[in-house]
Amino acid sequence: MPIEVTMPKFGLTMHEGTLQRYFKTAGDAVKAGEPIYEVETEKVLYEVESPASGILACWLHPEGDIVECGGLVALIAASGEDAAAIAAGSSNHAARPSAPAASAAPPDAIAPAADSPADGRRAVSPVARKLASELKVDLARVTGTGPGGRITREDVERAAREGSASPASAPATSPTSIAAEAPAKPRLRSLPMRGMRKTIAARMHQSLRETAQLTITSEADVTAAVELRSRLTREFDFTYTDMLIHAAARALMRHPRMNSRLADDAIISITEINLGMAVALDEGLIVPVVRDADRKSLRAIAVETKDLAERARTNKLKIDDVSGGTFTITNLGGFGVDAFTPILNLGETGILGVGRISEKPAIYRGEIARRSMLTLSLTFDHRIIDGAPAAAFLQTVIDIFNYGDR
Repeated sequence: MPIEVTMPKFGLTMHEGTLQRYFKTAGDAVKAGEPIYEVETEKVLYEVESPASGILACWLHPEGDIVECGGLVALIAASGEDAAAIAAGSSNHAARPSAPAASAAPPDAIAPAADSPADGRRAVSPVARKLASELKVDLARVTGTGPGGRITREDVERAAREGSASPASAPATSPTSIAAEAPAKPRLRSLPMRGMRKTIAARMHQSLRETAQLTITSEADVTAAVELRSRLTREFDFTYTDMLIHAAARALMRHPRMNSRLADDAIISITEINLGMAVALDEGLIVPVVRDADRKSLRAIAVETKDLAERARTNKLKIDDVSGGTFTITNLGGFGVDAFTPILNLGETGILGVGRISEKPAIYRGEIARRSMLTLSLTFDHRIIDGAPAAAFLQTVIDIFNYGDR
């Protein structure tokens, strides 16, 4: 029997993964524990290892396909098995009810997957059929782009965006009307929304739709914090974000309502203080989490954030690294931004937006002086906390940032 390679489930919230890149082709030898493909989940990229040694018989999906957790991805021929014969019979595995079928032809299989039903019905992938039901899309009016006209998930999503109208259902255009049409529009490039980008879009929209968000801003004199960092960086390396994580964690201890969440019409106080820090990537944004930040020194936080940021940029984060946050800090100061309105991460009550630190003339002790000024933007869920206590929390963050936890 061939060895089955399936889509793993990396966390409780993962239901499917996108096949980003294959490291092997059909006919290649693989070793147990060797990375053979890369999968993108809603949060991170993972390299999936081969479950056994043998010869890769075939991939059951092309790169870019979305496969449900537990679905078959590839077949490996064990010692003494005929890889070509396994590839030729791969359609029997792809169509097996216990695993989702491929949404397109296997790129390396010798024989194409037999996904057209014998009873004359249109071929539809299981994922596409389920999505069509959820989106109320009439499959009879969807044009399939898979092999043999098979309807894929992308076809259903496209039909939903276009009102379930297929190109074939468009009315015929007469030569006269063509001549009267306006000049052709510029050619557009379509980029599919999937993986991290799709997750960000869905969650940010859901956050705005389901919470009562309000943003308050405060321009703070942080000259003391700048001077403190100048002194301490001689001992160890750290950033202003590290200082703010340290300050916010301790402020949350004094203002526990900001470290709560709403569940079933009840405000749930969270005992752990886990600070998320937004890290910008080429393809989107990810928020690794510093756990128990209130129990860690500034030096320990600096070491951890550096490691998390590096692993975020090299796709080495694990699900645990990006789960369980109770409050988030996002810093755009490095991009020259002064103030902005960050959007809450779902399930959290607050997120702190950090602008750039700039020197400005300000009134200090009754005189005009050159001071280091920073604008902080706090977005909070008004269902859970009101403006006055939110402002008090923000002021506590500023005080601790400047002078430490007194």
